[in-house]
Amino acid sequence: MTSANHKLNINRSIRLSTSDRVIRVTTYVVMSIMALSCVLPFLLIIGSSFSSEESIRRTGFALIPPEFSTTAYEIIARSPKSLIGAYILTICLTAAGTLIGLFIIAMTGYALQRRDYPYRNAISFYIYFTSLFSGGLVPFYLLMVQTYKLRDSYFAILLPMLMTPWLIILMKNFVKAIPHEITESGKIDGAGDFQIFFRLIMPAMTPALATVGLFLAIGYWNEWYYASLFLTSSVPYRPLQYQLYRVINQIEALRNSYAGSVVRLTDLPGETLKMATAVVATGPIIFVYPFVQKYFIAGLTVGAVKG
Repeated sequence: MTSANHKLNINRSIRLSTSDRVIRVTTYVVMSIMALSCVLPFLLIIGSSFSSEESIRRTGFALIPPEFSTTAYEIIARSPKSLIGAYILTICLTAAGTLIGLFIIAMTGYALQRRDYPYRNAISFYIYFTSLFSGGLVPFYLLMVQTYKLRDSYFAILLPMLMTPWLIILMKNFVKAIPHEITESGKIDGAGDFQIFFRLIMPAMTPALATVGLFLAIGYWNEWYYASLFLTSSVPYRPLQYQLYRVINQIEALRNSYAGSVVRLTDLPGETLKMATAVVATGPIIFVYPFVQKYFIAGLTVGAVKG
């Protein structure tokens, strides 16, 4: 009887291990397919950016360029000073905006969940209300230009994104998961509000800080709209996205103008230039994600499901 039970337990363990293997293999296959579906479009963009315009017109986009060409990158780098300046400006705006925005959003989210803060519900409603309705483009433009005098100022790009309502709500919902007793214990030990926030709360907010920081960094890196509104030709450098946008518009205007008929259109890349600008613009920011990946899912899900 004992040997029979032993054999039965072995058979059950074998069956369980086999099912685990099937589930694990299925999960790996599904995740690999999903990963390839995300990676292949970017590889297609890279391959197309090194293709000649004529080959794209003839055979379409391809992972491996049928006719290798670096014309699109040569046009982008035709003004290296402007390109390097755009990179430096965008990196500075992204770093400053992310750090300052994280500091403000983290403190706001923490204050709005404090039970001893009497105005937390009213301010939370005000922030949520502004995420649903806005004054429109014209009042916003007049506010930035006439009231704040930020025309041709890089602060016009930096300031509007520092207080994003959705990120504040995300941060607030995450901080709710931190026990309020931590704050009370800090008060009992005689710590002030800033000491409690920096020494007790912020270490527990690492997933939320990584998530919000990634959103802020991507937002500042991809910003071009505010630059098109408030920056004119008098500024020495423009953000990277707006600089590449201007390059594409100049080439398209040249292709559609009378001057375009003087040279061959194949010498003025259109589709390959768009692909090359996508590589130049998105390449550096992609390397930020692996450093915050382990915190990203936790911060996003916890902030999304907590009431």
